[in-house]
Amino acid sequence: MHEENKAAANGCSKIRRGAQNGAALLALMEKTGYSMVQQNGQRKFGGPPPGWEGPPPPRGCEVFVGKIPRDMYEDELVPVFERAGKIYELRLMMEFSGKFIGVCVSLDNCRLFIGAIPKDKKKEEILNEMKKVTEGVVDVIVYPNATDKTKNRGFAFVEYESHRAAAMARRRLIPGTFQPWGHTIQVDWADPEKVVDEETMQRVKVLYVRNLMISTTEDKIKAEFNKFKPGVVERVKKLRDYAFVHFFHREDAVAAMSVMNGKCIDGASIEVTLAKPVNKESSWKQHFNGQISPSSENLLGFPNKEDGTQKSLGKPASLSVRLNGQHSPAPPEVERSTYPIFPGIKLTPISMYSLKLSHFSSAVMHLDYFCHKNSWAPPEYCLYSTTSQDGKVLLVYKVLISSIADDSQSYFMPEKLCTTVEDAKELAAQFTLLHL
Repeated sequence: MHEENKAAANGCSKIRRGAQNGAALLALMEKTGYSMVQQNGQRKFGGPPPGWEGPPPPRGCEVFVGKIPRDMYEDELVPVFERAGKIYELRLMMEFSGKFIGVCVSLDNCRLFIGAIPKDKKKEEILNEMKKVTEGVVDVIVYPNATDKTKNRGFAFVEYESHRAAAMARRRLIPGTFQPWGHTIQVDWADPEKVVDEETMQRVKVLYVRNLMISTTEDKIKAEFNKFKPGVVERVKKLRDYAFVHFFHREDAVAAMSVMNGKCIDGASIEVTLAKPVNKESSWKQHFNGQISPSSENLLGFPNKEDGTQKSLGKPASLSVRLNGQHSPAPPEVERSTYPIFPGIKLTPISMYSLKLSHFSSAVMHLDYFCHKNSWAPPEYCLYSTTSQDGKVLLVYKVLISSIADDSQSYFMPEKLCTTVEDAKELAAQFTLLHL
């Protein structure tokens, strides 16, 4: 009976709190004139506010706030946030029980990555299919296959009108019930676009050229871009189906961009934009978050924090620093089990670069992955050897990282030697990742 009385008291208390909260929220809406609706696991206050004219605020005007007390509601939050300025919209993430769930800091990302798309589908077909099942679709970005321009690369990026629209679309698509053209697609947030300040972009005199034919040469690209004004191109660096065109003067680069965008070279319609300079320090350190795990310290021979001695080099293990901004003292090893291929099982061709970092177990693959993501040249490994006192051949790699967009180069070489080529290369890749 005691437990029953306690439960009843708790229930009454919740009802009283609910009534008080309801009254406070009604008073807030009456005072401000804002509306409030609850849908899709969140409660929206405003959007737009009373008297608002024109389009919604642009991207970059939204902030996320975490660790909000679970018993705090709009009537207390709105006065606090209004100190910073007029609120366009406030959204609270709710549990079905009415309590708040945890909200982590996120980017104002409006783009989804859609993988495992049939390669024969055109942009219009993909756009129409996405519009059928999701709302707020603005555009679909599809890249032609590097070797066959009549096909796509098996993935696309879907741009939405807002981060909220993209989040709702991701929730709608993830369960796997949506199978366009009879295919189970992959859905995830697209990598956010790098934001470069306007002052830096005003100094750029390099163009990024996409969608070239594999067979197109650097000389051909240089000749095509020199046509509108002879002698303006300093040099060209091409990698597979994209290239960086360096100009002597910025004004010529800007003029060439407007003239050459959409032009055909060797039968391929090219896309031309200003190249975005890469800040190596921020690009890499945002993934490490300033953290080095104990096992990586051991591998690289860093001093022991307790006794000041140096760790001996053992056989390199897989890279234990997670490159996703998170850190744990001892991250779990990547699962490396094998599974049988049953008769009739469907295998979908994909690009290695469409995978997540969790699919890679070696530093060599991590380094290659990030060079590709940052539009850098692939890492170059130069092998060196020496002989130990007991006659063993010892090896070390020097790694060259080249950022073609801003024409910079950096060399990295660990201070440790290895007995095998594989270990030397893995060590060099780890050392490079930790020092970029």
